[in-house]
Amino acid sequence: MGLTKSEIFTDTQNRIAAFAKALGHPARVAILQQLFKTDSCICGDLVEEIGLAQPTISQHLRELKTLGLIQGSIEGTRVCYCIDKENWTLMKEMLVTFMDQDIPAQEGCC
Repeated sequence: MGLTKSEIFTDTQNRIAAFAKALGHPARVAILQQLFKTDSCICGDLVEEIGLAQPTISQHLRELKTLGLIQGSIEGTRVCYCIDKENWTLMKEMLVTFMDQDIPAQEGCC
């Protein structure tokens, strides 16, 4: 069994892995796309738009909120969600830095 303890990795490595995990499920990608598309807080519309059960949507929203990619506000008995633009920008910067490690391309690599 290999090592998987998160404490042996840097904070950056753990954050990149968490962001990748969040983007690694099509339901979460669809939720994020819908939130960007409406550019406002969404409450119950996600179930209709995405086509998944309310508990499933809630689970994915909880994961996105835990990572800080979305934020929620309570309006009456409902929680409305929108993109947390500050954390979205941070994720983009971290992922671009990670993905751009191959620039410039190394000469003579196998």
